[in-house]
Amino acid sequence: MGSRYRKLVLFDIDGTLLWSAGAGRSAISQALTAEFGAAGPIDGYRFDGKTDPQIVTELMTAAGHPDAESESRIAAVCRRYLELLRVELATRKTGIRLYPGIDALLAAMERRHDGLVGLLTGNLALGAELKLTAAGLDPARFRVGAYGSDSAVRAELPAIAVARAAPLMGRVPHGKEIVIIGDTPADMSCGLGVGARALGVATGRHSVVDLLAAGADVAFEDLTDTDPVLDAIYA
Repeated sequence: MGSRYRKLVLFDIDGTLLWSAGAGRSAISQALTAEFGAAGPIDGYRFDGKTDPQIVTELMTAAGHPDAESESRIAAVCRRYLELLRVELATRKTGIRLYPGIDALLAAMERRHDGLVGLLTGNLALGAELKLTAAGLDPARFRVGAYGSDSAVRAELPAIAVARAAPLMGRVPHGKEIVIIGDTPADMSCGLGVGARALGVATGRHSVVDLLAAGADVAFEDLTDTDPVLDAIYA
């Protein structure tokens, strides 16, 4: 059954699939304040392209906290964050949205049956599920995933996703059989270790030019025009 898959297609979440209306930033700020007593220099801090544990560590390091790299303290912040994220997503429900073309693209891929669709995201696994659900996407549509809860280092996530996809694909996918779709330079470069093809989308903070410069094989302003995007995925 799994041998029908030609491609492993891994989507980033924030800035690529959906906008969570600031729910994640607010929840992490509150969690850091609750656990560490301060959120650090969060106002000018860029979350995009980073894992949730990385964000916690960097903010606490910038604040000069002595436990900034303590695994137990980071885990405590992450647990608190997930509790607060539920509340923030519910509060901001009307502002949460999918980016243009996402519904149509996912539906087209599902009709094809030859791409194994998954996630590659810095979100914690439960955080990813909460955000997708809040935006009206069934998390079950993504058959595999690699998350910030698997590793704080984004470049380690593609190999984790590949290992999880192998039983479903009947082989270990490699090289251009793997496509990573994202909105940040980190998304474009993180798959180098597995030889993945990178597809950029400029719905986040980075332009098409930025994404191509970061190593994207192809980049789009958004994913509205389904056919060219499918052509790029299955190239």
